[in-house]
Amino acid sequence: MNPGIPSIDQLKELSRLPAPVSYMPQTWGWWVLLGVLVLAIALVSARKVWQWRRDRYRREALVRLAQLQSRSNDLAALRELPELLKRVALSIPPVGAGLLAKTVGHSTSVSTDTASSRASPLPQGPAALGGVEWQAFLQQHSAQPLPSDFSQQLAHLAYAPDARLLELAQEQRQQIFNTCKTWVETHHVAA
Repeated sequence: MNPGIPSIDQLKELSRLPAPVSYMPQTWGWWVLLGVLVLAIALVSARKVWQWRRDRYRREALVRLAQLQSRSNDLAALRELPELLKRVALSIPPVGAGLLAKTVGHSTSVSTDTASSRASPLPQGPAALGGVEWQAFLQQHSAQPLPSDFSQQLAHLAYAPDARLLELAQEQRQQIFNTCKTWVETHHVAA
């Protein structure tokens, strides 16, 4: 062997390995960033859970609507459709009495007049609406344009004699169901 070339026999084993590198952040800035990230994830998750709970009525209405649509030849299913839309409209979370009063044009301040009635001239919500007001409510909360006679179609389903409902063509029934489904899926909800 050549004396200038080191041999493997000359290698010595290391007595101690260096300490492993820690994955924990070494400066306070990383801890702040981690805290902000955890807080952001918690807020986004809480918002998603809140939206999911808020939209429970919408999911239930879509399930019921699918059940009714599968029985579209049944008169009871057609008669229940306007009622279902009213129930969905009543389930929309309210904006608040103060905002409702402002949109109607009434004062939100407490009146000191003791002679006036406690009955409020404010509308009673979607349950009291009919005709043009019901159409306006549906259109106002809709993300997409509705047929101009949609409330009349719903009134026809609710109050027309059975013979008139049986005369409805299958395409017209499906169109009404599709319009109702679109409204339930996409209607606006006050934040």
